Amino acid sequence: MIKRTLYFGNPSYLKLKDKQLLVERTMDGVLQTTAIPVEDIGIVIIDNPQITLTSGLLQALQENNVAVISCDYRHMPQSLLLPLEGNSIQQERYEAQLNASEPLKKQLWQQTIIQKIKNQAAALESKSLVPDYLIPLHRNVKSGDADNCEATAAVYYWQTIFKHVYGFVRHREGPPPNNYLNYGYAILRATMARSIVAAGLLPTLGIFHKNRYNAYCLADDLMEPYRPYVDQIVHQMVEEMDVTNEMTKEHKTILLKIPAIDVIIDGEKSPLMIATQRTAVSLVKCFNGEQRKMLYPEL
Repeated sequence: MIKRTLYFGNPSYLKLKDKQLLVERTMDGVLQTTAIPVEDIGIVIIDNPQITLTSGLLQALQENNVAVISCDYRHMPQSLLLPLEGNSIQQERYEAQLNASEPLKKQLWQQTIIQKIKNQAAALESKSLVPDYLIPLHRNVKSGDADNCEATAAVYYWQTIFKHVYGFVRHREGPPPNNYLNYGYAILRATMARSIVAAGLLPTLGIFHKNRYNAYCLADDLMEPYRPYVDQIVHQMVEEMDVTNEMTKEHKTILLKIPAIDVIIDGEKSPLMIATQRTAVSLVKCFNGEQRKMLYPEL
């Protein structure tokens, strides 16, 4: 079942009652209450400093493997809370992950970059843009992406997909629509991290990314082929809406639907959130020697 993504942007009191997330807030002097079953929730986004969560609710959210995202004063995702225990045979899977050989991890990263570049090419083509440069490039990705084809593809890709935005350069702190991309990627990252924990893997230990200050290196690895889905959505927003430094509720509502969009994985249509679970489980099987190919969506 596809889990819900909940966004809270107004002062509220969130607590647990009868296994439900109870939302209490005052509107026009009237106390309003809404109840949502915790088991139906996948991601919770907290975007107001005047929101209070009880410890009982946080415990219930973690028991149900809910990713809790907290936003900063700019209303951009800042932190991510996940459970320490997400799978009944977690120790066994940790051990397989920790013992994965470097050649295996390089092969898995090669597969990841090949699919990312193929999906970037498909994203350009879907927008009637020319992907010709990317098509031969993905065929030349070596083990571990030794020639850094990912970076070569990125230069062409970003120059092309937002060429209708004057002076656009992809940079985390850059002008719009960079902030829209950042927000969408944060939702995607939380979705992937949640799936990794549920599969019994350590989100900190990546197959490629290594950073002593990054607790979600593996999520950053596995989300790479999914990024073009976010790019497509933001591209459409740029075409149809005004994009500004301050994202509106309407903008966020569109991006919050990312976990529920349909993707094609292993020849089947699936919500993106379910696809990330299949990707994480396929990695477990690769670590265990049960299969050699990662499952990623094909755009």
